[in-house]
Amino acid sequence: MEVPCVRVPVSEGETTRQRLADADLVDPDFDIVVEDDTLYVPVTDPDAVDGFDVVTHDAPERRTPTTPADLLGFEPTYERLGDIVIVDEDDPERARDIADAILESDVRAKTVVNRASKVKGETRVRDWDVLAGSETETVHREYGHEFSLDITQVYFSPRLATERHRVVEQVEAGEHAFDMFAGVGPYAIPMADASANVVATDINEAAIDYLRENARRNGVSDRVTAHAGDVRELAADYEGWANRLVMNLPHSAGEFLDTAVRLAADDCTIHYYDIQHESEKYSPGERAIRDAAEPDYDVTVGTRHTVRSYAPHEYNVCLDVHLTRA
Repeated sequence: MEVPCVRVPVSEGETTRQRLADADLVDPDFDIVVEDDTLYVPVTDPDAVDGFDVVTHDAPERRTPTTPADLLGFEPTYERLGDIVIVDEDDPERARDIADAILESDVRAKTVVNRASKVKGETRVRDWDVLAGSETETVHREYGHEFSLDITQVYFSPRLATERHRVVEQVEAGEHAFDMFAGVGPYAIPMADASANVVATDINEAAIDYLRENARRNGVSDRVTAHAGDVRELAADYEGWANRLVMNLPHSAGEFLDTAVRLAADDCTIHYYDIQHESEKYSPGERAIRDAAEPDYDVTVGTRHTVRSYAPHEYNVCLDVHLTRA
């Protein structure tokens, strides 16, 4: 059937699809079509598409997939990380019923796991109950990049994809970007792909091993320097180096602000992540940054951004703050 489609090169396909999906413009009734080196993404409202070439193209109607909800009679909550499906259920029997339904449905999954603990320890990992399959290593794709990881060894949240992309879109070619708590590289790799020179650190040695692998996988090894260890012990080697700092350690990033100031160049943007009560989401972080940076730097808060709800009455927030040496 002839339907309106966004036409892009295949190399830009995943990034384009993600942007259209975030804007709720991908038409679920038709399949995405690949012809030669061109991708056609059916869209629901061509007039709402901004920045892409919209054409009419033949796209087959999509077969209605069998979902876990079709089999269970209720809509389960789960998220996908590569070909691992993650559920979060307190009732083990309900968790196993959901896992069975996921495997019987059209959801692509080789392993289904249930969260068995909160994120814990310096390395920020959690325990998992493996409900189906056995493989805990996967490759996750996000905005055109691939990230290899093992969920039992490293922390990774697919829920933060849009937030990471928001930050990466601010990166300019040639700048010095420092990811202080880098994990497997979901900020560092795209920043390097945007032609920044990136230094990435993490206390979790397994995460840094994966980050180096992911730099190779995404073709940016020449622009990524990765260090396993406490960023405070590396600060002397990069004092005054960073034009951009990512501080994605929401519960304790404030403990590293003195280090961030040491790393900051004369002009530096800090992306500071925090967890705060709804009554005062941003001001504690702002005060902490000013206490650490002033009077050596002038501090300007550019963006106060709520990333997501974290717990009842608590929010994960980000402050984009610019430091200019006084």
